[in-house]
Amino acid sequence: MPTVLLLSGPNLNLLGIREPDIYGAATLDDHVATATAVADDRGLELEHLQSNHEAALVEAVHGARGRVAAIIVNAAAMTHYSWSLRDALAAFDGPVVELHLSNTAARESWRHTSVVTPVASGVISGFGGHGYRLAVEAVWLLLK
Repeated sequence: MPTVLLLSGPNLNLLGIREPDIYGAATLDDHVATATAVADDRGLELEHLQSNHEAALVEAVHGARGRVAAIIVNAAAMTHYSWSLRDALAAFDGPVVELHLSNTAARESWRHTSVVTPVASGVISGFGGHGYRLAVEAVWLLLK
């Protein structure tokens, strides 16, 4: 059973209470449960790590090399500045799907640039919690 690593960046642990008008009322646990259910249906195993620390996410990507089939990453604010996370993802040899709850292109101008996008297989943005389902489906299709 191929393993997919779902990475969640800073402040995503506050989903459900942080700016629900932008990010919705669902918690990160709700989103992970959705992703896990879809992964199970597709014959994938899902691992999840949330951290507010850049180094922990970089180390998780390093640890995924040669061990997991794909990575789904919602890098949150790190999307826009974390060159170390970008470089770690570039060294990963499987599909990488970038995920955002909100449509970053329709928000503040500083959110329009992603350092992750150039090393991602694709980007899912703006579909709210449905994005987690879509990201797992995308990984499944890329691995087929």
